[in-house]
Amino acid sequence: MINFSPLDPILHAQLRLAVVSILIRVSEADFTFLKEKTNSTAGNLSIQINKLKDAEYIEVTKQFSNNYPKTVCRITKKGFEAFENYAMVLQRYLNPAEIV
Repeated sequence: MINFSPLDPILHAQLRLAVVSILIRVSEADFTFLKEKTNSTAGNLSIQINKLKDAEYIEVTKQFSNNYPKTVCRITKKGFEAFENYAMVLQRYLNPAEIV
């Protein structure tokens, strides 16, 4: 019998996985960019960003740009490592014959 490792429940949610995937690629992104790229609503994205922040997978900085609030997200080392582990575990699900 094959023993599958559990998938990270933080990253297993589609929108959170999308956000982390984007941040790994671009290093940092503002809320508007993430909203456009993930095609999500502002409310849902805000909730998912907070969950990633609480898990310490991303850092969130709130600042102002031209008198408008701007939220910037960055991937953390913990987030990067969690993503790598998630991808590795998921690969085992996709190729169970490779597990010895």
